[in-house]
Amino acid sequence: MSLRELEGIAQQLVADNRGILAADESTGTIEKRFKAIGVVATEETRRAYREMLFTTPGMEKFISGVIMYDETIRQKTHTGMPFAEWQTRLGIVPGIKVDKGTKPLAGSSTEKITEGLDGLRERLQEYHGLGARFAKWRAVITIGGDLPTQYCLHANAQALARYAALCQEAGLVPIVEPEVLMDGSHTVERCAEVTAETLKRVFDELAIHRVTLEGMLLKPNMVIAGMQCARQADVEEVARGTIRILRRQVPAAVPGIVFLSGGQSAEVATAHLNAMNALGSQPWKLSFSYGRALQAPALEIWKGQETNKEAAQKTFFQRSKCNSAACAGLYTARMEKAA
Repeated sequence: MSLRELEGIAQQLVADNRGILAADESTGTIEKRFKAIGVVATEETRRAYREMLFTTPGMEKFISGVIMYDETIRQKTHTGMPFAEWQTRLGIVPGIKVDKGTKPLAGSSTEKITEGLDGLRERLQEYHGLGARFAKWRAVITIGGDLPTQYCLHANAQALARYAALCQEAGLVPIVEPEVLMDGSHTVERCAEVTAETLKRVFDELAIHRVTLEGMLLKPNMVIAGMQCARQADVEEVARGTIRILRRQVPAAVPGIVFLSGGQSAEVATAHLNAMNALGSQPWKLSFSYGRALQAPALEIWKGQETNKEAAQKTFFQRSKCNSAACAGLYTARMEKAA
């Protein structure tokens, strides 16, 4: 695949006020979420849940791409159509999570490194054959005390860049996700400092690894105080603080920034995205790549019951519609009441 084709896919993923559904939860993660609603996690219940989301009527109006897990991209609808093919027919770009999760960083008892580079070139080729046209790799950065260390920032930035270069070589658009975690009692100002340093390191490494910025997307955290911080920034402060850091650190060549929700509630994540877009035009499209913030309300309704499928899909549709409106700065709380 040529670089021009990669650029086209990247632009498609952030076009027309649409965003990305992150449905890439690992088997362990989705088991925890199923347990909370009284559903036993099996290959079939996981497949049925993903099918409920992917076959929501009209979702293609608001969803441009879907990030899947290794198990999911190999699964099919109940009629026998591979999920990737189903999405492609709707004009939705299939994607795949390719990292293998975080492990303790060698020499550190608290910081993490994301693994999965071994054999990645071959896995990317296989995923391309299964229909994927973009990929995702997540790094996690913890704030606290003397953290993060320069060692952690460097190691994770280098891994993200190596992954991104391999993706473009294989004809997949890389989504680069350096997540500064909300866990902790740090202030919004401290989050801004760490986010700025993290992004600087990431783009330095992307340049060293010859990654074409026009053929990638960035998936960062928003600049938010730690969950245990006594003072939580309001929506407007989060929006302005996040845009300030992004304008300083993210080159204009990047087509789009698709935010992670990072533990925010569905409504708050939408409000923050809306407030950023309401500030006016930016060098890049601002959109979403939400997991729980898109899925959680629908999952609560679904509860593994076929009889709840239609109601769950309507809720997922409305949540997607709200976030699409936020991409245009047109979301209001009245949309929640309407739902």
